[in-house]
Amino acid sequence: MPNKTEMLIANIEKLIVGKRPTIEKVLAAMLCGGHVLIEDVPGVGKTKLVSALARSVEGKFNRIQLTPDIMPSDIVGFSMINPETRELEYKQGAAVCNFLLADEINRASPKSQSSLLEVMEEHQISLDSKTYDLPAPFMVLATQNPVETYGTYHLPEAQMDRFLMKISMGYPSPAEELEIIDRAEDGREELGSIDSVMTVEDVRVMIEEAGKVRAVPAIKQYIIDLVNATRASEYVKLGASPRGSIALLKASKAYAYVKGRDYVVPDDVKDIMISVLAHRLMLSPKGKSAFETNEEALSQIALTVAAPTNGGN
Repeated sequence: MPNKTEMLIANIEKLIVGKRPTIEKVLAAMLCGGHVLIEDVPGVGKTKLVSALARSVEGKFNRIQLTPDIMPSDIVGFSMINPETRELEYKQGAAVCNFLLADEINRASPKSQSSLLEVMEEHQISLDSKTYDLPAPFMVLATQNPVETYGTYHLPEAQMDRFLMKISMGYPSPAEELEIIDRAEDGREELGSIDSVMTVEDVRVMIEEAGKVRAVPAIKQYIIDLVNATRASEYVKLGASPRGSIALLKASKAYAYVKGRDYVVPDDVKDIMISVLAHRLMLSPKGKSAFETNEEALSQIALTVAAPTNGGN
């Protein structure tokens, strides 16, 4: 594993206990310019994970607590007249940063949610006939609670498709939870207990290196077969789009880089597939009756697709 990647994971693990696979996926998303939706019950460390990542990199980190009264201008900024120059001046919103934590994104109104579409897809803000580029790297890490529905607004499919991955933290094991409460008792779970271990420029270099990871034609065909299987399945009403194919390739290359390789193997695709594709699917009535979640349906569909036998190298 590249030293910088290992160093970053180790630093985050000073605050986050027992979630290495989740941390690796978040880093993979960062290294291919993607955004992450973290969906889980309250209190399992969603916000802390994002904060730990942002604190580990010397970039600009903004957090916005999304509620129904949040306006699009709070996110993308607004223009106002400078009383001295009598000219319009742009006042930055929360999105002008390297890492944007959009906490409880499903509590924002649809109008505010839609203000993130251009930000996430184009990495820019268009306002009053002007375009403002966001700093690089730029990453949106959004959280939402799947249990509570009162006062929430379901994210539309177009918004969901902007997220490279949807992941969950899950409950810790008893041993992990014991370590968590020990850290809380000793004050080791505070953000102040970790320092930055790399610069934004380091991240840019890692992004460039991850983009050079090799994926042989057999791996690419495996990705195409997986995506086409979602479109042909009787359990799925709306399968993954070509954007899903591109996302799975980019994520697999970045995940291989996190794992310390300069080439993709079938297991990289298998490990990252659920997080990249499941939230892009709409189940058919038969799929909803057969499976509780998109993830379960996709796992079953993936069993019908043969993986390359040459290891992908």
